[in-house]
Amino acid sequence: MRLSLDTRDVGRVTIVHCCGRIVAGGESESLRSHIAWLLRDRRAIVLHLGDVAFLDSSGLGTMVRTLTSTRQVHGDLKLCNVPEHVRKVLELSHLNKLFDTHESEENAVAAFYQPGSRAETPVPIERRVLCVAKDADVLAYLRELLRRAGYDVHTTNHVGDARILMRVTRFDFLVLGPDITASPMTRQAFQSACASLPVVELDDDFPTREAGEAASAVLEKIEAVVKPKTA
Repeated sequence: MRLSLDTRDVGRVTIVHCCGRIVAGGESESLRSHIAWLLRDRRAIVLHLGDVAFLDSSGLGTMVRTLTSTRQVHGDLKLCNVPEHVRKVLELSHLNKLFDTHESEENAVAAFYQPGSRAETPVPIERRVLCVAKDADVLAYLRELLRRAGYDVHTTNHVGDARILMRVTRFDFLVLGPDITASPMTRQAFQSACASLPVVELDDDFPTREAGEAASAVLEKIEAVVKPKTA
């Protein structure tokens, strides 16, 4: 089984779900190059190993190299959902203490949000915002727009991941895209979790509006939410 890598961002943490074999050759090189690509603009990496069927010595060496590369740029790499056969390999090779391992994705994400985390820590900013939207381009636009406006911005395109972030850190308000999809149960749980937070909902035509006009509109909506607290 060839190695597949499914990557998603959960706030400032990037989770890489590994499925298949991490072995010498193309699989190890694929993982190494993928992490190197992520490190261009990310510093908090989680390897989800729950679906790794086999790990050889070369593959483990690749994991060690990716950890070293991440720490060289002042970031960190953590493991989660480590299967028993991989856990035994780590113990037999005396590398179990080298890697910071966690039972679940949520625990690994929470570890990056703890004070003193090795990952890049944003400069303290007055307002922290969580943006949830399905479209990655919309999230990228919102992230840069709101950062430049002075907000500490965290983004995700999964409602379930938004709930994780809301459990591990505090947000001052939410920005919700028009294209959010989730099961009725997940959506209901999410709505319950954010019931006490101010919410800015983007219009249905936000993704296709002229960029400057869209920026003005969303900043105006946010100001209406934030201003009462700072008045």
